[in-house]
Amino acid sequence: MSLLIKGGRVVTATDDYFADVLVEGEKVTQIGATLDVRADRVIDAKGKLVIPGGIDAHTHMDMPFGGTTSADDFESGTIAAAHGGTTTIVDFAIQSKGESTLKGLDVWHKKADGKATIDYGFHMIVTDMPDERLPEMDRLANEGVTSYKLFMAYPGVLYVDDGTLYRTFRRAGENGTRICMHAENGIVIDEIVKGAVADGKLAPKYHALTRPTRMEAEGVHRAIAIAEVANVPLYIVHLSSSDALEEVKRGRMRGVDVIAETCPQYLFLDQSYYERENFEGAKYVMTPALREKWNQDVLWTGLKLGHLANVATDHCPFCMTGQKELGKEDFRKIPNGAPGVENRLSLMYQGCVVEKRMSLNRWVELTSTAAAKTFGLFPKKGTVAVGSDADIVVFNPDRKETISVKNEFTHHMRVDYSTYEGFQVQGFSEVVVSRGRVVVDQGKLTTSGGGRFIARARHGELLR
Repeated sequence: MSLLIKGGRVVTATDDYFADVLVEGEKVTQIGATLDVRADRVIDAKGKLVIPGGIDAHTHMDMPFGGTTSADDFESGTIAAAHGGTTTIVDFAIQSKGESTLKGLDVWHKKADGKATIDYGFHMIVTDMPDERLPEMDRLANEGVTSYKLFMAYPGVLYVDDGTLYRTFRRAGENGTRICMHAENGIVIDEIVKGAVADGKLAPKYHALTRPTRMEAEGVHRAIAIAEVANVPLYIVHLSSSDALEEVKRGRMRGVDVIAETCPQYLFLDQSYYERENFEGAKYVMTPALREKWNQDVLWTGLKLGHLANVATDHCPFCMTGQKELGKEDFRKIPNGAPGVENRLSLMYQGCVVEKRMSLNRWVELTSTAAAKTFGLFPKKGTVAVGSDADIVVFNPDRKETISVKNEFTHHMRVDYSTYEGFQVQGFSEVVVSRGRVVVDQGKLTTSGGGRFIARARHGELLR
């Protein structure tokens, strides 16, 4: 199949021009001011933006947590992502404590294979790493799993001690891969939680009130210090607060190779959502928790100035009915996570471009190119260029939608609520192309399945 996208405004992280784009098979083969070629299909992109498909580098599809499993699997989750203009996700495979990381990878391959509509890669969540299993990290890297996530939170479940952190960091530094870090002092947080429970403070709002920003900042500081000694590139996931961002800035000023992502929930939502009546606050129980509203301006500035490098969703949805309500009497039992993979591009266009915080180029960088470069997908993904995969979105910069679980254009996630219910956004993904296949056309799914695992390059290398 060939596809000619005509007359659009092509915007990448560095470019902004009007051109036609020819796709043949899975690749972009020509870009020119006016291409006089025949194609099996022509898409009129006049008045629209032609951008690289979004890359969400932080999702949790089909993930077991707290006695239940995230509501989206690789079928429903990637269909929802495609509707929102995302054409690649990097999901988190999980090593069961005491077992091989390679076994964990096999489990996630089986979860995704044949179900995904868009392309996907994997990070590996490491729950323990004794010396004798360190060679597994080299095998993972050889199979294109070139980043590992470790947790300072969730003692007894995902938490690892500082010795395991250093041991894993050091091996990653040696084999050219990257560490992703959930940085919160889970040991101290658990003590704070015990005190709240003893005082009968069990409502959803105490999920946030027992997780102070200083404990996030302490975790970020410690992760940066260990990464500096281990000489490994570090990526702080879902950074939520000004306190934590200050630690990233200090590390970068000292010359440490550390970057951080934030998520739309920390840019658009705040701690007051936990005060909603009738257990509605449970919808927003996630980790890190939502923060006081003033943190939002600090995070937006961090994105503008480059202290924050990427925006991902941490998409980990749990329905209110049958899942979130497990914690109706005790906030500790509320599954942590919220939906968002479908809404990221429109939310960020609203916040970046419509509200005049930053340029079109920076918006594309934050939603696609930065993730591609950080996680070994560039230039195969993350740009519109001859030779790159034809992952392309025709984006209407003028179309307005109200995000709602009831809106057929904004909600395809398999969850019974929307994190951003009632938010009005300008900017909408109308045609979504994944490796040359039109998968979404004017809000309608036209192709399902066909997504592939992408073996990612190591740190500093390019993927062709």
